[in-house]
Amino acid sequence: MPKLKSKRAAVKRFKITGTGKVLRRKANRSHILTKKAKSRKRNLGTSGLVSKGEERSIKRLLLYGK
Repeated sequence: MPKLKSKRAAVKRFKITGTGKVLRRKANRSHILTKKAKSRKRNLGTSGLVSKGEERSIKRLLLYGK
Protein backbone atom coordinates (compact mmCIF):
# COMPACT_ATOMS: atom_id res chain seq x y z
CA MET A 1 0.00 0.00 0.00
CA PRO A 2 1.45 3.43 -0.92
CA LYS A 3 2.06 6.22 1.53
CA LEU A 4 -0.91 8.49 2.16
CA LYS A 5 -0.63 12.17 1.41
CA SER A 6 -1.44 14.59 4.20
CA LYS A 7 -3.32 17.81 3.46
CA ARG A 8 -0.60 20.39 2.84
CA ALA A 9 -2.75 23.32 3.98
CA ALA A 10 -3.22 21.65 7.37
CA VAL A 11 0.50 20.86 7.67
CA LYS A 12 1.30 24.54 7.21
CA ARG A 13 -1.23 25.66 9.85
CA PHE A 14 -1.02 23.09 12.64
CA LYS A 15 1.59 21.29 14.72
CA ILE A 16 1.25 18.31 17.04
CA THR A 17 2.85 18.64 20.48
CA GLY A 18 4.72 15.85 22.21
CA THR A 19 1.65 15.01 24.28
CA GLY A 20 -0.58 14.83 21.19
CA LYS A 21 -2.34 18.19 21.42
CA VAL A 22 -2.75 20.35 18.31
CA LEU A 23 -1.25 23.85 18.19
CA ARG A 24 -2.61 26.65 16.01
CA ARG A 25 -1.92 30.33 15.37
CA LYS A 26 -4.40 32.96 16.49
CA ALA A 27 -6.34 35.15 14.09
CA ASN A 28 -6.48 38.99 13.82
CA ARG A 29 -2.73 39.67 13.90
CA SER A 30 -2.18 40.54 10.25
CA HIS A 31 -3.41 44.13 9.80
CA ILE A 32 -5.28 47.05 11.43
CA LEU A 33 -3.00 46.78 14.44
CA THR A 34 -3.06 50.44 15.47
CA LYS A 35 -6.42 50.25 17.23
CA LYS A 36 -5.60 47.02 19.09
CA ALA A 37 -4.12 47.20 22.55
CA LYS A 38 -0.50 46.22 23.09
CA SER A 39 -1.44 43.39 25.43
CA ARG A 40 -3.98 42.05 22.94
CA LYS A 41 -1.41 42.02 20.12
CA ARG A 42 1.07 40.28 22.39
CA ASN A 43 -1.45 37.57 23.27
CA LEU A 44 -2.37 37.09 19.62
CA GLY A 45 1.29 36.41 18.84
CA THR A 46 1.41 33.30 21.01
CA SER A 47 0.13 29.98 19.74
CA GLY A 48 -3.08 28.46 21.06
CA LEU A 49 -4.56 25.00 21.29
CA VAL A 50 -7.27 23.60 19.06
CA SER A 51 -10.51 22.71 20.84
CA LYS A 52 -11.19 19.08 21.69
CA GLY A 53 -14.04 18.90 19.18
CA GLU A 54 -11.85 19.94 16.24
CA GLU A 55 -8.76 18.02 17.31
CA ARG A 56 -9.80 14.67 15.88
CA SER A 57 -10.63 16.02 12.41
CA ILE A 58 -7.37 17.98 12.20
CA LYS A 59 -5.32 14.95 13.22
CA ARG A 60 -7.02 13.06 10.41
CA LEU A 61 -5.84 15.72 7.94
CA LEU A 62 -2.27 15.49 9.23
CA LEU A 63 -2.21 11.66 9.10
CA TYR A 64 1.28 10.95 10.39
CA GLY A 65 1.36 13.40 13.29
CA LYS A 66 1.06 10.97 16.16
